[in-house]
Amino acid sequence: MRPFVDRPITDLGAAGDLAVDAAAYWELPEPVLLRAGMNAIYRSGDVVLRVSEPSAPASASLELAERLLEAGLRVTRPVRTDTFGQAGLHATAWEHIEATGELIDWRAVGAMVRMVHTLDKDDLPSEYPLPQPVDFPWWDFDTLFAQIGDVLDHEARRGIEQAIGRWPDWADQAGAVVCHGDVHPGNVIMAPDGPVLIDWDLMCVAPPGWDHAPLMTLSERWGGEPGVYAAYADGYGSSLRAQPSAEAFAELRLVAATLMRVRAGMSNEAAMPEAQRRLAYWRGESDAPAWQAQ
Repeated sequence: MRPFVDRPITDLGAAGDLAVDAAAYWELPEPVLLRAGMNAIYRSGDVVLRVSEPSAPASASLELAERLLEAGLRVTRPVRTDTFGQAGLHATAWEHIEATGELIDWRAVGAMVRMVHTLDKDDLPSEYPLPQPVDFPWWDFDTLFAQIGDVLDHEARRGIEQAIGRWPDWADQAGAVVCHGDVHPGNVIMAPDGPVLIDWDLMCVAPPGWDHAPLMTLSERWGGEPGVYAAYADGYGSSLRAQPSAEAFAELRLVAATLMRVRAGMSNEAAMPEAQRRLAYWRGESDAPAWQAQ
């Protein structure tokens, strides 16, 4: 099973054309591109258009949002009940939430994720995929190693292989729950009445540590504010530091992020400086710099 969206937008021109057509169809203002990655995100007046190539019916994301809202979770609301698509790309329309610029209330985010972990997957839309971590292509380390070939130097490769070897049982699904799948600062909007958790494209079924792992290395490896994970864990109700599956996910997320960036650098030289920044860490360099998301 594939995540709801696991392929980046490769033809931004086609995505832009679709956004323009969708805005016209829904009688919205001319869309303006905000950012592009797995989704191309456009602002169209007070509406946000998300253009993607989903693995399931695009309408399933609208139904999911309604179910999450009914469960008391703070997520963005769809402003249309229909979708607009052509040639494999689909647009959905969502409320625009103006960020306050305040620091994220990570305790509130942790409490929300605790609620997510209590959801019954049978209460969620049947068409919305709930894969396991092993289904994510960027966690197929053997294939990624084969794709990047000799780009890795010996020291970096050895450091990465040692990390993978430390966690032979990382795919164990014991105690699996419904997970958001990608909890990090870029997926939280601090609204006037509290944080809103966005981007549920990687929603999955996994042990609870899956939703702790990104924040467990945020300060140390990504240059995030100190204390973020402590606040999140306080809101969640417990810290999962030293819990084997959480620690495995935390370190192996760094592996996946590195291998994916190296692969990107093979075809896009602009991505290679960040790839080298990440490889310095795996070489064990004492002055290895903090990583950047882009």
